[in-house]
Amino acid sequence: MNEIISYFSTIPSSHRSLILVGGITFFWLIENTFPLFNFKYKKWQHAGINFFLTFTTILINFTLAFLLFKTSNWTITNNFGILQWIPSMPTWLYALVGLLLLDFIGAYLAHFIEHKVKFLWRFHLIHHTDTWIDTTSGNRHHPGESVIRFVFTTLGVLIVGSPMWLVFMYQTLSVVSTQFTHANIALPQKLDAFLSYFIVSPNMHKVHHHYKLPYTDSNYGNIFSVWDRLFGTFMYLPNQEIIYGIDTHMKPEEHNQLGKLLKIPFQKPRSPENN
Repeated sequence: MNEIISYFSTIPSSHRSLILVGGITFFWLIENTFPLFNFKYKKWQHAGINFFLTFTTILINFTLAFLLFKTSNWTITNNFGILQWIPSMPTWLYALVGLLLLDFIGAYLAHFIEHKVKFLWRFHLIHHTDTWIDTTSGNRHHPGESVIRFVFTTLGVLIVGSPMWLVFMYQTLSVVSTQFTHANIALPQKLDAFLSYFIVSPNMHKVHHHYKLPYTDSNYGNIFSVWDRLFGTFMYLPNQEIIYGIDTHMKPEEHNQLGKLLKIPFQKPRSPENN
């Protein structure tokens, strides 16, 4: 465990980039071989949009990273946060508790609130407009949403009192989990169902991308599935019944053109019946 802590305490930017690119490449190869759905789409054109939005997310996170460092250092220096207040425990348990809490505040809670607050939903909506969910869809976030997510992550670090090595570990697991759950891969049903009791599985997350309520407002988790099960937001829908997208923006010209996607948060909200 000490070796793991040492690694994440000084993880080079090059390694973080390699994990991002390597993960997308790995899952892209698998989904080409064992696809869940056989999409009829221009894969590189679709990926181009998602890669651009991935790049803007990386740029925003990199630019604002100093806030995470300062927040983390402040909590440790001032003995502030949940991890600083709870009794001492084995390092592996300390890491697990920290990851669970960061995942709750930085991912589950942020995601839940984005669905419930109309202004925030306008930015998150871009993620749901994708009608061809594959591993590149994981970081399909409007730049505005990337800022919103960063704020929640920073809030999580503050409340949890997380050391920076744990933040880097959480972010690494979050990236890989996002690529895995969005990948267009067909896992054996029993394996996927088993995994969903512990972590967010591909089939579990695909339900969240169904184009209609109430399924859109379910399965908010990112890494761990415990929060959805604990707060009653877990839902199941057979794969063959899932239709990707969002019922307010189902036309290709609305969800497959970068310029129009970037403008959506600043347009008048629409109802499904107006589509």
